[in-house]
Amino acid sequence: MHEESAFPGAGAPLARFGGLLATEPVDVTDDPAALDSTGWWAVAVDYEGRLRCVRFGRVRPDPAPPRPAGRRHAPDPGRWTSSLSREIYTDGVRRIREHIAAGEVYQANLCRVLSAPVGRDTDPDALAADLAAGNPAPHAGVIRLPSHGVEIACASPELFLRRRGAVVESGPIKGTGRTEADLLEKDHAENVMIVDLVRNDLGRVCAPGTVTVPRLCEVEAHPGLVHLVSTVRGELRDDAGWPELLAATFPPGSVTGAPKTSALRILGDLETVPRGPYCGAVGWVDADRRHGELAVGIRTFWIERARSGAGELRFGTGAGITWGSDPEREWRETELKAARLLAIAAGRRPGPAFGDVAPLRSSGRAEPPGPDTAPAGGGGGVTGVGIPGGPGEREWRGADFRPRRENEAMR
Repeated sequence: MHEESAFPGAGAPLARFGGLLATEPVDVTDDPAALDSTGWWAVAVDYEGRLRCVRFGRVRPDPAPPRPAGRRHAPDPGRWTSSLSREIYTDGVRRIREHIAAGEVYQANLCRVLSAPVGRDTDPDALAADLAAGNPAPHAGVIRLPSHGVEIACASPELFLRRRGAVVESGPIKGTGRTEADLLEKDHAENVMIVDLVRNDLGRVCAPGTVTVPRLCEVEAHPGLVHLVSTVRGELRDDAGWPELLAATFPPGSVTGAPKTSALRILGDLETVPRGPYCGAVGWVDADRRHGELAVGIRTFWIERARSGAGELRFGTGAGITWGSDPEREWRETELKAARLLAIAAGRRPGPAFGDVAPLRSSGRAEPPGPDTAPAGGGGGVTGVGIPGGPGEREWRGADFRPRRENEAMR
């Protein structure tokens, strides 16, 4: 497959994950069954369910990853615009608490999308190199496929799905603070809720009795903050492959809520723009070896470009809302999660504390891309096969394509 970029200056197609460099794309599809075929695939799934799988013809150990340049990829943090203002976000937290009081939901992850203008020379591969230096993450990676509107630099700390043959794992994160002392009882309760949801999701495609929780609410330190992390593991049934696994688990429970379908409905009323790659999944699958690893698309930048090559750099941030949530504390958590990475994107040395970066401007409601902006998976525009039952179809289009079971209380 010979590909020419539709966006000048965007760079040649590539993917980098786990010390591997993939080049020379030979196939692009939105059919998840391809991940059970042959070859090495880079995978990007928007939160709304739009799937892009790219099979690369050349995959090798990365001989010389880009050197971090500390360059300016985006404006200073204070010049970014938020899809939800502080007032609207904190009001959203209160409204979710009302839904919890009414018994409709136990937890919901309220998110906002940040955006800043960038030029044609902004390169996700160069941005990913600076992220790796300033904010190393266990599930970092980059996909640069400009002709298909995929330019993602990911510094995710969270495992969505790891598959080794029939064994599959998920590593949900719930609970965030600057230090372990900041973690509250609310954070532990939230993590346990989401572990229950992930257990149920995996139980839909795993052999009976194989789903276990080897780790529960362990504290992990990451640059600038700490998280509570759990591990859920199971063994896939013989008749379950990537299509069934994704349909059962997507979107990730840690970035939606519990029950999942109720949380998606509530969030659809509160969030004003599509999340895009944020809270989706990004990673790789080696179909020949039946191995793969997909991260939850958090701490993730993506570019939406006009045909001129200029466009917007976007970044998502959010917080899990429970009955014990304080609206102002949840807003500060969203700023904490964004501050360090926005500073790196601006070519600045990130400070040790959340307050070191200027607050973000808020638009209250972000404007949609202009008519010459390339589609990058927004607006619930699920095309082709994709992920049946992603929120773009299930909630925004009113259809639920996933089979229902009587034990799906947490969905």
